[in-house]
Amino acid sequence: MASLAEKRLVDDAESSEQTAARPEELRLLEALLFASSEPLDQTALAKRMPDGIDIKQALAQLQAEYALRGVNLVKVGNKWTFRTANDLSWLMTRESTETRRLSRAAIETLAIIAYHQPVTRSEIEEIRGVITSKGTLDVLLETGWIRPRGRRKTPGRPLTFGTTEAFLSQFSLEALGDLPGLDELKGTGLLDPRLPSSFSIPMPSDDPALREDEDPLDPGDLDFGLAPTPEPESGGKE
Repeated sequence: MASLAEKRLVDDAESSEQTAARPEELRLLEALLFASSEPLDQTALAKRMPDGIDIKQALAQLQAEYALRGVNLVKVGNKWTFRTANDLSWLMTRESTETRRLSRAAIETLAIIAYHQPVTRSEIEEIRGVITSKGTLDVLLETGWIRPRGRRKTPGRPLTFGTTEAFLSQFSLEALGDLPGLDELKGTGLLDPRLPSSFSIPMPSDDPALREDEDPLDPGDLDFGLAPTPEPESGGKE
């Protein structure tokens, strides 16, 4: 019968063989992602890797390796990061965490921005059928879930709004295309199943680039305090 010391030697040898057989690019990716304080996009990672590495394939392989571990490699928007596995997230919960409930107006406004972006305040009001108070947009800006994108090329040049990576992260979405569609919303009871046949839900876009009907933000547009820094390109009253 093998002694404990012999078993340890065998285990160490097997571990060394597995490490040697593991592609070096996976170790490099692993180190870069763990060392970063924020998610990294594929381009930034590729610049730090040796020439000839298929970064897309390497990320997919590393994601598969971590799929059953306590830490998972996840994609948020177009960036990659390590996160605690969803089923273990309760370990990170602090009793002091205060849950802040959004008002119905804020929830409706957030949903409209998510599905219809880029969208202006007046367009939000037209969809909702009621006037949207400035405070509702301020709350959403404060959460960091929405941001000013640009200005509509119409009289008055109103601000256009869109969602952020923080929105995707908060709702565990890889992309806006993962938002529930019409059939899913009906199935959850959030929509009346007797809606007219012509009713439809737009397909949200992840493209951060300004549209043809949008101008860039003016200097000082973000000086009202609550709006986050914009992400770079690659009725009655409530």
